[in-house]
Amino acid sequence: MLDRERDEIARMNATQLAYMGDAVYEVKIRQMLISKSEQVDNLHTKAIEYVSAVSQARAAKMLENTLEDVEKEVFRRARNKKQKTKPKNVDHVTYKYATALEALLGYLYLTGDTLRMDEVIANIIGMLDGHSDSIDEKEMENE
Repeated sequence: MLDRERDEIARMNATQLAYMGDAVYEVKIRQMLISKSEQVDNLHTKAIEYVSAVSQARAAKMLENTLEDVEKEVFRRARNKKQKTKPKNVDHVTYKYATALEALLGYLYLTGDTLRMDEVIANIIGMLDGHSDSIDEKEMENE
C-alpha cells in the first residue's frame, strides 16, 4: 500500500474507522472463542467479556502508550471526536476510549496491516484475560 493511501485512511472519519474496527474485532473474538471450543451456549456471554465498551476502554487505556505514531494519531482523533449521540449504558469517557480502540483496529484493517492488527488484538485478549507481559496494568491505574 502506498504511503499516500495510508495517510488517506488515517484521516478518514473516526466514526467510519470505528465502525469497521468494531466489526473486525467482533469477528476476531468469535474466531478465538470457537477455536477454544467454548460451549455454544456460552459464546455470547464470553464474547461480551471482550467486546463490551468497558472491556474495550480498559484495554485501550493500557495499550495507548504502546502505539506507533500514526496509530496514536488515529486513536487520539477518535477519542477526542465530538459525539453527536449519548452512549447507552456507559459513561462518556469509557465510550470514547472504546471508540478509539475500534478506530485503531479499523485503521489497521483498512491499511491491510493485519499482522499488526492481530498483534494488537492478541495484546487486548492477553490484557483482558489478565496475563499480558507486554503491558503493565499499573499504567491503567495511573489514568
